Amino acid sequence: MKTINMNFKGMVLTALISLGSMTAAAGEPANYNVVPLPQSIQMTKGAAFELDANVQILAPAELQQEAEFLKQYLKEVAKLDLSIASKRAKKVRYIELAVSPKVTAKEGYVLNINQKGITLQGGSAAGVFYGIQTLRKAVNEGTTMPAATIADAPRFGYRGMMLDCSRHFWSADFVKKFIDLLAMHNMNIFHWHLSDDQGWRIEIKKYPLLTTIGSQRTGTILGTNSDLDDGIPHGGFYTQQEAREIVKYAQERHITIIPEIDMPGHMLAALACYPELGCTGGPYEVGHYWGVYTDVLCVGNPKVYEFVEGVLAEIMDIFPSEVIHIGGDETPTVKWEACPKCQTLGLSKDQLQAHFTQKVFDFLTAHKRRALGWDEILDGCPKDAMIMSWRGSEPGAKAAEAGHDVVMSPTSHCYFDYLQSKEAQFEPSRCGGFIPVEKVYSLEPAPESFSAEAKQHILGAQANLWSEYLLTEGLVEYQALPRMAALSEVQWTQPELKDFEAFKERLTRLTSIYEHYNYKYAKHLWPERQLPSRWQF
Repeated sequence: MKTINMNFKGMVLTALISLGSMTAAAGEPANYNVVPLPQSIQMTKGAAFELDANVQILAPAELQQEAEFLKQYLKEVAKLDLSIASKRAKKVRYIELAVSPKVTAKEGYVLNINQKGITLQGGSAAGVFYGIQTLRKAVNEGTTMPAATIADAPRFGYRGMMLDCSRHFWSADFVKKFIDLLAMHNMNIFHWHLSDDQGWRIEIKKYPLLTTIGSQRTGTILGTNSDLDDGIPHGGFYTQQEAREIVKYAQERHITIIPEIDMPGHMLAALACYPELGCTGGPYEVGHYWGVYTDVLCVGNPKVYEFVEGVLAEIMDIFPSEVIHIGGDETPTVKWEACPKCQTLGLSKDQLQAHFTQKVFDFLTAHKRRALGWDEILDGCPKDAMIMSWRGSEPGAKAAEAGHDVVMSPTSHCYFDYLQSKEAQFEPSRCGGFIPVEKVYSLEPAPESFSAEAKQHILGAQANLWSEYLLTEGLVEYQALPRMAALSEVQWTQPELKDFEAFKERLTRLTSIYEHYNYKYAKHLWPERQLPSRWQF
């Protein structure tokens, strides 16, 4: 019992130290070596800028939203409640925000810091927002701002994270909290996985059964597809109004939401509602098990395309994103091979999915949208289709060489449901695999082995959080952090500037912001912060 008490006291002391470090200390120097690392940090001569309660934020009308974010962040991390002004006054020190044509990169920014003030110029409002993120993280260290010039812009235009809300449903409030995490890490794409075999999560007014039936399952398998089901109903969905509010929330943070309706496979929840859309006619049940189901949409049935177009019409009305994710992964052909309707198309089993993809692609193109799919759609898909490479980097390389725009998301580096430690018995997730922070950091989306033309088609990178084994919101955060920080430098920072040991120092400072916002994160890089692996009695 004595050992437990001593460990508990140590834990309390560590927590108190952590709490004390959450607010920037007055007079302590800010640190511009943040995550993701800016492209250029030049320390300059002259006295530092003192950030105190007398400073004002100066912003034109078109940047009032960004000014409000800066005000909020400084209040949270530095306990300073600064006022916002639209006109300059004498003898007032400012943090001045502006969009400038001199900043040529749309998402780029330049920060100039000296004794008299701070100017933040962006190539757009988004660039200003990313400069604000740098200030936010730098000021977390202290409010004395050494004189410097920071010039920055992202390496890739697509910087994403995917959250699976089908296997387990997450509240609208938590989705917003997750979007806040993306903003903190300079990400600009939220890939929202809204349908799968185990649950349909978005209201479609033309097909109300998708939410009254398809959003509910009567139980969930225990463990890793054991023979035991918990028998506990699980469900939930987002109304169209909720989804629109989340879209607006993301837009305010310069994040585009790409919705995914996975098809023609992973459609069991929809088939449970409308069994006539399957090859056998059912009956079907919303999935309890994880994995791949053989029941898929009947590609030889004209009603299927009416359904798909009806769903996508409402999805496009909710989500303004140019890109719509159509899934396309893990689609068994066994039911198609035995289906008279599918066989009347006169196509081989390998051509049937390409036939389906082409029809969906044509519908989206007619509505001035672009189709993005998992790399299984690559065979036979239109050249303008975008490919998300998840089965390693090789499909992405093949797609890029063929002229497709590609997002790299290989399981080897980007599946954040995988474990962060080889000691699986001490990990909260039941998922297999092993991807430590170092592995994420080592990802190179456009390696030198790619041709110059292929590199031009690598849009960026994305990590995925599949939720089969994520049972709580805290566990979602734990699986994402701190690997999301490593991914952010893959997406943002030029490869010649990357160094894992230096990154670890920057990341260690960033964790105080995680703690400030009560985000749960894995502590494998800091063994001293972990609970003892075994209690001694």
